[in-house]
Amino acid sequence: MSFKRTYFFFLLFIFFFYTQGLLAFHSTTGDSLYFKPASETKILIKFDKVIVQNVTTDIKIFIDPVPVDTKPPLEIHVNGREQLLNFDGGKYVFEYQFDKSEELVIKVADTVFSNIITPIPLWMSVLPPLIAILMALVFREVFSALFIGLMVGSVIITYYQGFAFWQALFLGLFSIIDVYILESLNNSAHLSVIVFSMMIGGMVALISENGGMKGIVNILSRYANSPRSGQFVTWLMGIVIFFDDYANTLVVGNTMRPVTDRLKISREKLSYIVDSTAAPITAIAFVTTWIGAELSYIQDGINTIGLDETAYDIFLNSLKYSFYPILTLLFVLLLIYKKREFGPMLNAERKARRNGIDKIHPQVHTDTESFHTDKEKWYNAVIPVIVIIAGTIIGLISTGLNNVDWNPEIGFPKNLSNVIGHADSYKALLWSSLAGVLVAVILTTSQKIMSLKQSVDSLVKGFKTMVTAVLILVLAWSLALITQYMHTADFISGILLEINITPYLIPSITFILAALVAFATGSSWGTMAILYPLILPSSWLIATEYGMDYDQSMAIFYNVVSTVLAGSVLGDHCSPISDTTILSSLASSCNHIEHVRTQLPYALTVGLVAIFLGTLPAAYGVPTYILFIVNLIVLYFIVVLFGKKVE
Repeated sequence: MSFKRTYFFFLLFIFFFYTQGLLAFHSTTGDSLYFKPASETKILIKFDKVIVQNVTTDIKIFIDPVPVDTKPPLEIHVNGREQLLNFDGGKYVFEYQFDKSEELVIKVADTVFSNIITPIPLWMSVLPPLIAILMALVFREVFSALFIGLMVGSVIITYYQGFAFWQALFLGLFSIIDVYILESLNNSAHLSVIVFSMMIGGMVALISENGGMKGIVNILSRYANSPRSGQFVTWLMGIVIFFDDYANTLVVGNTMRPVTDRLKISREKLSYIVDSTAAPITAIAFVTTWIGAELSYIQDGINTIGLDETAYDIFLNSLKYSFYPILTLLFVLLLIYKKREFGPMLNAERKARRNGIDKIHPQVHTDTESFHTDKEKWYNAVIPVIVIIAGTIIGLISTGLNNVDWNPEIGFPKNLSNVIGHADSYKALLWSSLAGVLVAVILTTSQKIMSLKQSVDSLVKGFKTMVTAVLILVLAWSLALITQYMHTADFISGILLEINITPYLIPSITFILAALVAFATGSSWGTMAILYPLILPSSWLIATEYGMDYDQSMAIFYNVVSTVLAGSVLGDHCSPISDTTILSSLASSCNHIEHVRTQLPYALTVGLVAIFLGTLPAAYGVPTYILFIVNLIVLYFIVVLFGKKVE
């Protein structure tokens, strides 16, 4: 076939594809709104955006006008069955579950609404994240992987809304940007992370050019004078910045990168240390931005069960079962101490030692050269970083005190944890990052190292370095939104909960379930929000029905509380669509897929040891202090037997 003929058929195909899409666009009902007049009353019936098989959906009925004073119950008929609905929040709502494609007939007064609804099969909900993850790992390219995952999910949703395949393909393609990306950006938490990341990027660029970063390198060089000591200092900084995982990854990664580059430590190893200290330490520390969410989920579980326990006490008792987070922190130390690596990380480290970072990453090498080498003062970098750390803590306490009062009866530690747990962490991060940038600019201009224009240009250059990471984050958030709409977590959790099991296996199954959900959705917080309300009451019910006494049931309950959190962190570490994993590779200037590929064997190694030698025997009553010793010994021998010297 000639080039001209091929070109002609290609244009014809595009034209057909576009016209089909336009037809679909003009025939679409948008967000499943249906409007029916009945005499002088207007009735509006609204469905959820996505209807999934065997998942309960809310159907909302709006009536205009509604009697303002009386707001009487509404009598409706759904497929011939009478229901009486109460007025709530400006609407009437009833629940319905679609098990298969069916015609739904709703009669309200003299108005009859009918439509054929075809729900999405629940098993299809795993396709978008699964395809995205597999493509990312196989082709080592995250943008196209996330985009294709989004495309698959969007097309499935559109197709099951009643459109032909070509129409669904067109609408699904453009829904990526006009529905899911916009909706993921229409989220103050997501925008806060983007702004915070860009502010950190701008500050890092400025303190690199004003000589502050080089001054830190000069100071840390006294202590970090070898690959082992450099990795240890990085690990120690990750432990010190324990209060927030986002601040941890961005501050530690950006601060230590010049040091580890000079010591020929691979970017993959740096990002692994950053990622493997951030979430684990934040998950188990008493005063963090995670603690409020954790305690609220635990409290909901307590209220459902009716336990006479406090959420904080349950959290403290669950820490002795937190095998994966604690063992991950210690496993990093073992690798550093023995100077051994295995798997893809071994190749990355040997390559870095042999060739140096400049040759491996010339395009992303951090410029730490200052404008004036005689003004390379360490405090020009340390002071802005301290402002961010201290400012975040002050911001957390300030916003927390706006939501809860200080209770002198419960002691300082519980008060502090309670206050920070109810804080607005995003506001605190935004305030502190802006303060850090302003302090960096003042230090730079007041010492006449750079002019105000040069400082602003440096900040803008730093903002630009964050564009790649922001794009990845937005795509990952959009994919997570689709998994939320399609109830991916319900499918994964439903499979395991249907198994009739002994309560002794519940913690281990919960750990696996949480890891799978976090891996598929890329969100530790999302996993906790989904599984805590589902698993905590179920585990207590199964334990009591099995005949366990109160203390035995509580031991299982503590273990389950910890494994939801631990499994979430493991899945987060393994998932290429996780925001903290993305931020870790970003802060370390490491190729994102290489970070995931090199970290995966380490995370799975610790995860397997934690579940089989920690979580499982602990459920049968083996003392946890013995299990931690056994786990450490096993991990030590894994490093010695399978690891090889890098040098």
